Amino acid sequence: MDITFETEAGRFNYRVCAVLLDGGRILAMHDERSPYFYLPGGRVKMGERAEDAVLREVREELGIEARIERPLWLSQAFFIEDVDRTDFHELCLYFLVDASGTDLLARGDRFPGRERHHSHPFEWLPFVRLKDEYFYPLFLKTEIYRLPDGLTLRTDRE
Repeated sequence: MDITFETEAGRFNYRVCAVLLDGGRILAMHDERSPYFYLPGGRVKMGERAEDAVLREVREELGIEARIERPLWLSQAFFIEDVDRTDFHELCLYFLVDASGTDLLARGDRFPGRERHHSHPFEWLPFVRLKDEYFYPLFLKTEIYRLPDGLTLRTDRE
């Protein structure tokens, strides 16, 4: 069971995201429902460690076995989702993930992805392009240039 629930005030999510980098580029995705780019990842399941959840999501979405380098941010995010206008309170742990030793880079700058019934194209976005892209989370458009050495707490209102 995913750790997410609805209230009269909105939806709560507990998520994880994988920050996959390659020479000034970050791997982003989108899907048929969301016109914006976002990072690979997903909801944490009840009883699941965040570290296991991010590796599971990378495996499900990209079909690779990766490893965590380090946690980067714990974001307390408050936002209205662009597509369905739902109010969100979200806790998201962002992990720097290493995919060396996999075929990820050989797939090209853009490649298709599929998970269950959903298609989601992936694209390696140059950092300099982030400022002009429809991309979430917004803070990453600037913070990608200065990754923290250890877990950093953030509060983001978008």
